Amino acid sequence: MTHPTACDEYAHQQRSPWGERDASDRRAMLTEILAQVSMEALQGDTLEAVLQRIVDCVARCLPVAIASIILLNDDDTHFVQEVWSGGIGLELPIELPWPVTIGAAGRCARSGEAQLITDVQADADYVPGNRDVKSEYLVPIRHRGHLHGVLNLESTSADFFTAEVCAMFDAVALQIAGTVHLARVVRELELANRKLEQLSMSDGLTGIANRRSFDQRLVEEWQRHAQSGESLALLLVDVDCFKALNDACGHVFGDECLRELARLCAEIVDGMQAHVSRYGGEEFVLLLPGCDLDTAQQLGVDLCRRVEALAIGHPASVIANHITVSIGVSAGRPDPRQPPESLIAVADRALYLAKAGGRNAVVARSCM
Repeated sequence: MTHPTACDEYAHQQRSPWGERDASDRRAMLTEILAQVSMEALQGDTLEAVLQRIVDCVARCLPVAIASIILLNDDDTHFVQEVWSGGIGLELPIELPWPVTIGAAGRCARSGEAQLITDVQADADYVPGNRDVKSEYLVPIRHRGHLHGVLNLESTSADFFTAEVCAMFDAVALQIAGTVHLARVVRELELANRKLEQLSMSDGLTGIANRRSFDQRLVEEWQRHAQSGESLALLLVDVDCFKALNDACGHVFGDECLRELARLCAEIVDGMQAHVSRYGGEEFVLLLPGCDLDTAQQLGVDLCRRVEALAIGHPASVIANHITVSIGVSAGRPDPRQPPESLIAVADRALYLAKAGGRNAVVARSCM
């Protein structure tokens, strides 16, 4: 069971209006509110949720008509996000994002200094958000010299923002700055980790998925198809006489050929739920969920024809004067008692037969 705080006492019981509290009582309440804000900063799953809890706390615990946090973009030129709370409505000056050249909040961001407005009607930069507002206090949200945004407090009382109250909001702004900074660091780390994960699953030469990515996807699809009873197919593609091509034309030319073949493999399954990866060296593998043997074999034949149509010269080939490929195809309904690698093993045997039969061919074998 939670115990009521000084904040809750004011918010719900309101036994004594703010203006009637003595200095000691006010200081105790402000200290309690600061502690509440610290606790709210630790709650919430997202930055927006945390900031919302903070402004809700401020608006609930103090006679602040509007409490809002307005965040800046990375260049500090525009406000891009606002969360707010309060007992009266708030109308934004213009649609987000809006430039820091507008409003008292913009002046706070441009100057980097807190702005105390005791009479909003007399301030040239004030943009009315609600006609009942009499005074406003704006504090830069800054962490180690970097400005993240502005904490905006608006009151229907002209004399609410005393030096003591402003000092408390200065402290709140510092806590918000730390919260925003931490959230952005976490976001940057997540993006970096996601990028690293993508890089670890991509082939550096061709840009398609690599062997690691294929191995992971094969296990996933094998298990999924074993449960659904659908057929899973695989094409194992090998460039004919590739070593001779490298010896005759150089590795730079060979690498460019591999990139072109990778592009073609990805293109031929465009629109399908296929997974195309470089299996190793001059081999590519196409994993085809929900595909039967006949359809996979026809796809292999189409791929062979398209490779020939590229007419990439191969002066050292014993098959043709251009690049060709041999393809082994396997398909079947996965048996959960068998390892996923059995699909590769069948395709590999089919590929061997395609090569033994003279290359530039497609051989298909069922896994059943």
